[in-house]
Amino acid sequence: MIEYISTRGGVAPQSFTDVLLSGTAEDGGLFIPDEWPEINLDFLQRMAGMPYAHVAMEVLKPFIGNAIPQGDLFRILEQTYSIENFDHAAVAPLVQVGPNAWILELFHGPTLSFKDYALQLLGRLFDYELQKQGKRVTIVGATSGDTGSAAIHACKDCKNIDIFILHPEGRTSDIQRKQMTTVEADNVHNIAVQGTFDDCQAIVKTLFSDRGLREELHLSAINSINWARIMAQTVYYASTVLTLGGTARSVSFSVPTGNFGNVYAGWCARTMGLPIEDLIVSTNRNDILHRFFGSGKMQVGSVEPSISPSMDIQVSSNFERYLCDLCERDHGAVVKLMDSFTKNKAFSLSGELTHKAQKTFRSYRCDDAQTLETIKMAYDYTGMLIDPHTAVALYGAMDRIEDRPDTPTVVMACAHASKFPEAVEQATGKKPVVPAQLDNVLSKPEFFTPLANDADKIKDFIRQNAKQ
Repeated sequence: MIEYISTRGGVAPQSFTDVLLSGTAEDGGLFIPDEWPEINLDFLQRMAGMPYAHVAMEVLKPFIGNAIPQGDLFRILEQTYSIENFDHAAVAPLVQVGPNAWILELFHGPTLSFKDYALQLLGRLFDYELQKQGKRVTIVGATSGDTGSAAIHACKDCKNIDIFILHPEGRTSDIQRKQMTTVEADNVHNIAVQGTFDDCQAIVKTLFSDRGLREELHLSAINSINWARIMAQTVYYASTVLTLGGTARSVSFSVPTGNFGNVYAGWCARTMGLPIEDLIVSTNRNDILHRFFGSGKMQVGSVEPSISPSMDIQVSSNFERYLCDLCERDHGAVVKLMDSFTKNKAFSLSGELTHKAQKTFRSYRCDDAQTLETIKMAYDYTGMLIDPHTAVALYGAMDRIEDRPDTPTVVMACAHASKFPEAVEQATGKKPVVPAQLDNVLSKPEFFTPLANDADKIKDFIRQNAKQ
């Protein structure tokens, strides 16, 4: 049975339930499986055409083991991926935009973001386990835009959860912010931090490194630093492969990338045996990952605001998970690299490891002007309105689409165009139609607390407002 270890090797192996409720390891690392399960491709192939929840069951049950009885798990999956939560029968539908080019629409959940695909499941898993154990947790998370609203909508009705979401003040779109701050629930707390997303993320890590606070408030994470988030995101890679000809045919994916969680889920799916050829890391002007894959050096720069704000990140926290396997699970090496990153804002890999990473990932950088051009190009050629993050992924996929006409390339559409109407209208002259989920959001009253970029002040606020 799979257990979970820290990327830094400083804690005993944990069960799935422990990892679900804690989120991060006490040694500062992130949890990964102690071994990678192999997907039974023959069995998975026979699931082609089956509902999304059935595919999810097959992909996820090795990671969960006997922590949740299979009947209960399947019931949770059916509830999660029901038509009441996702407004398309396929849950994650594909739209063909060229002979070998496809867009994977990951915006059919309640907040019109790909984050719903994992967080709607995570909220139910939390609720199930907390009720079973008679416990309460305090969830603390940072968001660059979409995670916050998806997490809040997943947890707002959970009786055993208090949720505190930190977002960078003035650095999300109006709709992204209001999807978080217009939710009126006693257990929901929005904090507008006077800083960047990286500042928010650093504060969350500081809080989780405070052992006394973790125990006092039963802290848990809902960001993609929680393994269950990554696990859930592997499912739509599997469902896409099945739709595009089954497990005997390779597929490439272009993923708009900031925190490295979504594209890392693709790497996990590939490691489990899915026929994934290329994983394309598509970045905006905040291009730390593109620079890394070109040079082997991870070096923090300044966070620059862009029209694709969910990717305005310079510290890609999930990269540590990939780094651990890249270093062949040499935990000491990971600790040294991450210590260097903390102290010097940089680390460098050997030429051998850099070459190994380059064989797995391609990367591209797309600035704001190129993003607008790509939105316009997509509209002119297909009539589709795509959001800026999807445009970054499409830009990154163009070379691959031209080079390999025999292999499908899938562009991940991680948000609905209506969440970024200004950029879409600037590029095309067209306003995206606002779906029912966003009706009245812009006119509702907001509830949030502005706080300084100060971990102690935010810690005090959480202590005062958590119901532990």
